[in-house]
Amino acid sequence: MTEATDLSIRQLLQAFSEKSLSPSEYWLALEKHIEAWEPTIAALYAYDQEEGRKQAAASTERWTKGGPLGRLDGIPVTLKELIATKGQPVPLGTAAVELVPAAEDAPIAARLREDGAVIFAKTTCPDYGMLSSGLSSFHKLSRNPWNPTQNPGGSSAGASAAAAAGYGPLHIGTDIGGSVRLPAGWTGIFGFKPSHGRIPVDPYYVGRCAGPMTRTVEDAAFSMATLSRPDWRDGTSLPPNEIDWMDLDIDVRGLKIGLMLDAGCGLPVDPEVRDAVISAAKRFEEAGAIVIDVEPVLTRQMLDGLDVFWRARFWGDIMGLSEERREMILPYIYTWAKGAADISGVEAVRGFNQTIEMRRSCGRLFAEVDAVISPTNPIVSYPADWASPTNNPMLPFEHIGFTVPWNMSEQPASSINCGYSRSGMPIGLQIVGPRFGDMLVLRLSKAFEDWTGGVTNWPKHPLKAI
Repeated sequence: MTEATDLSIRQLLQAFSEKSLSPSEYWLALEKHIEAWEPTIAALYAYDQEEGRKQAAASTERWTKGGPLGRLDGIPVTLKELIATKGQPVPLGTAAVELVPAAEDAPIAARLREDGAVIFAKTTCPDYGMLSSGLSSFHKLSRNPWNPTQNPGGSSAGASAAAAAGYGPLHIGTDIGGSVRLPAGWTGIFGFKPSHGRIPVDPYYVGRCAGPMTRTVEDAAFSMATLSRPDWRDGTSLPPNEIDWMDLDIDVRGLKIGLMLDAGCGLPVDPEVRDAVISAAKRFEEAGAIVIDVEPVLTRQMLDGLDVFWRARFWGDIMGLSEERREMILPYIYTWAKGAADISGVEAVRGFNQTIEMRRSCGRLFAEVDAVISPTNPIVSYPADWASPTNNPMLPFEHIGFTVPWNMSEQPASSINCGYSRSGMPIGLQIVGPRFGDMLVLRLSKAFEDWTGGVTNWPKHPLKAI
């Protein structure tokens, strides 16, 4: 029997419309579900049950009168803590930031409110969103619902944990080097990073995107009509679109898909990950796609240059803090950042120029293929209390080789579950499309989900909290 908390967005909206389930009834069921999980996985920040009940009650009244605000009316949603909501502080995952209430909703929060979504909590992230981990100097340690001793990834750590544990059908993360896709891969959910500018963000930064993190492709696609409405605060925001986000059918016959099994640098791919991705490639071949092996788009020089640029940028952000405040930052990140103290402006610009080289390399590859598939993450898992898969601040980005190039090239990419390790942990398949090819990525993801049946056995709650 399907639990109310397992229902999809469309199933919920149909139930609301038919009055077989109200937003308030669903919210109360969700409250109990969160109560059972949250002591173990610590996915949420600023969780406000009373506010959730209030918003759900208002939605219930609108549905009773037959006048929902928009296409997400009554649907509970979480936002990554970095996404501002009016009246709530934005800690940026760190104890170093003074807690000042945000003056206004960020674009994503504004769009969701316009459509009646129930924004009931933020989700955790590491300090300044600079780690692929649930470790933070401000938040409790977030854990992977599949195995709480393991990391959910990051920096959208809480969002991935909340989605996998079933805290409602929709969670929004942000992604500058893989922070939607990496945790999605490690928690078995679907994570979608659209083309740059498709979902407006504020503040803007090079490569920074936002995207839905859900249990199914359809839930992510359904949310895009709301999330993709333009906002003047993002100068890269794409113009209004007429995209039918729910047109997810595709015939892959004749489609040329590149299979990338080597990131070019960074951590080597675990054999179990490699085998799962090769099996996924065979699924596409069986459906009629032409799958060819392709070379990496990333080089050591590119990744090291990005490291230099990001360090310099981050050091510039925190050097104005008092020494006392800086020392409150997670030691791993502070140690990494201090490496930029002696970086010159010329060196920082040279590092930034490597993002342009990534873009050129990605463009060259997509002159030959229609799409690319690869591992999302090179490794199966790592301990919950590690700051990164290497746990070494001198080797901070060895795990993002498959994901970060597509941020710099502004191309859409997703992560979808493609199997499990012998230890029972999920393995993610990344699907990449050409710039503005958002629908191709969603359609290929939906096709793969249909062929494999998706995730049918979501993590079971552990017997006791860690």
